[in-house]
Amino acid sequence: MQQKGHIGVTTDNIFPIIKKFLYSDHEIFLREIVSNAVDATQKLKTLSSIGEFNGELGSLTVKVSIDKEKGTLTISDRGIGMTAEEIEKYINQIALSSANEFLDKYKNDANSIIGHFGLGFYSSFMVSKKVEIVTLSYKEGAQPVKWSCDGTPEYTIESVEKTDRGTDIILYIDDENQNFLENNEVDKLLKKYCRFLAIPIAFGKKTEWKDEKSVETDEDNIINETNPAWTRKPTELTDEDYKKFYQDLYPFSDEPLFWIHLNVDYPFKLTGILYFPKIKSNVDMNRNKIQLYSNQVYVTDSVEGIVPEFLTLMHGVIDSPDIPLNVSRSYLQSDQNVKKISNHITKKVADRLEEIFKNDRPQFEEKWDSLKVFIEYGMLTDEKFYDRAQKFCLLKNVDGKAFTFEEYKTLIGSNQTDKDGNLVYLYTSNKDEQFSYINNALDKGYDVILFDGQLDVHMAGLLEQKFEKSHFVRVDSDVVDNLIKKGDEAEVTLTDKQKEELSETFKSQLPKIDKVDFTIEYKALGTNAKPIQITQNEFMRRMKEMSAMQTGFGLYGEMPDNMNMVLNVEHPLIKQVLSEVEGKDTEAINAYASDNAVVRQLIDLALLSNGMLKGEALSNFINRSIKLI
Repeated sequence: MQQKGHIGVTTDNIFPIIKKFLYSDHEIFLREIVSNAVDATQKLKTLSSIGEFNGELGSLTVKVSIDKEKGTLTISDRGIGMTAEEIEKYINQIALSSANEFLDKYKNDANSIIGHFGLGFYSSFMVSKKVEIVTLSYKEGAQPVKWSCDGTPEYTIESVEKTDRGTDIILYIDDENQNFLENNEVDKLLKKYCRFLAIPIAFGKKTEWKDEKSVETDEDNIINETNPAWTRKPTELTDEDYKKFYQDLYPFSDEPLFWIHLNVDYPFKLTGILYFPKIKSNVDMNRNKIQLYSNQVYVTDSVEGIVPEFLTLMHGVIDSPDIPLNVSRSYLQSDQNVKKISNHITKKVADRLEEIFKNDRPQFEEKWDSLKVFIEYGMLTDEKFYDRAQKFCLLKNVDGKAFTFEEYKTLIGSNQTDKDGNLVYLYTSNKDEQFSYINNALDKGYDVILFDGQLDVHMAGLLEQKFEKSHFVRVDSDVVDNLIKKGDEAEVTLTDKQKEELSETFKSQLPKIDKVDFTIEYKALGTNAKPIQITQNEFMRRMKEMSAMQTGFGLYGEMPDNMNMVLNVEHPLIKQVLSEVEGKDTEAINAYASDNAVVRQLIDLALLSNGMLKGEALSNFINRSIKLI
């Protein structure tokens, strides 16, 4: 028997379109063909379970093999197979999906049918100059047939010898894609796309070390885990099972902090396990570690449209047949099911974090430094998540004690309210560099928050918007008496001429520091306060820090650091310098300042306390200090 015909398409250009545009990555063809083989096997299992197939199932392993001499890659299954009529209906009529029809008929029994669009088979032509289907239907009396097509709309169907049910898809790999005839390449793709398919996938034979060489055995090399952790019930899994699965997904990674097992049946089907990993520093390097599956078929690790942006920092697996396999991310982002799934995942994450916080707060606090990047990122980017997370988001002070927002407000309410009724949250971004400023604040009875994370400067801005009558102020943004203004500042009684003389004296001895401008300020701080302090305007510094992390603040990023050099006009040393320069002209003041060790020492001490004294200036300071001693 031989039959000739034309595939049911409307244009002869369908194959060039398939080759170029059906999928963005040609390697996806292997996922599609193997998925179809699994699909056919699952159908047979369904028919057997309801009594419509009474034969022996036998081995259901899908086999992938390479024949380099013939230049072929073959995917074989022992599923339901096809008759000539079914090939005509499902192969020759492009985009008529047999899976959809099967699901309609057996919707109460169908078990993990993958296909949706009927185009998956044609992905084979992206890498093949010819494709053959050799198949025998499970139906009694069916005859084996071979379908062949060379990438044009013409095909042939003919009788062939085949005694076992199922289908062989034989791809004659074209010259441009010879890498798909290499064992390593095929093995890599199978492990990427098929490692968790529900039917065993065999590629070659297992090997063993014998007589000082690797020897092939008779045992099939099964490349997949058919019953991965996320497909099982949480009650069946131990903590060790979850940790082992994480290590399988991400070898050599640190142990995860926590995990969430997703298991939803309505109004959509969703399973998966999401892990909170330990994030050491760079947020961006830890993105895109969630793997998306559909019925255990790997789809992508670009899940921005499926989970909220902040949850792209999580690791793990999401599996949902309600997310179409072969669509673009732009479609995913507008799909209603995807939006529902995204909202549900956000809720589950918030529920899990709140549960841990309530049931085991010591453990939650212990892991806070690693957790807070998730929580802060979520609060910054998702209003609904903020509403949930404000119950368990923590503020940690320099003593290592952690407080909820309400707890901390109670702690500082009586002592850190300024004269206008604003609650002032003092923070440090670096305990070592801002050590003296922290001590000054603590000596005043204030509490200081440790805000040294990547997102903390953004959190300060967000919390100022959310908290009523509240300001976040870094401890080095002003002298300690002005961080929380309890009353009017003490009046500075210097004349304009005296201010000019002091300014010229100290400015003339400032070292040149790249991208740093100094402004001289005068304050009456009392005889016990430091003679000189360096501060930085809170607004300008915060804008510069934000510019380093996001677009839209570029103008601030290019501006120099504007530092304030605050002279305490009530300190004896400043009074002494003023008395010695008063009435002198500019040239005389400069000569005095360059020869005066006290002026230069005062400046260097202020710079040193801010970590700004380096290189030659630091060396000069050390030598001068020795001489003064």
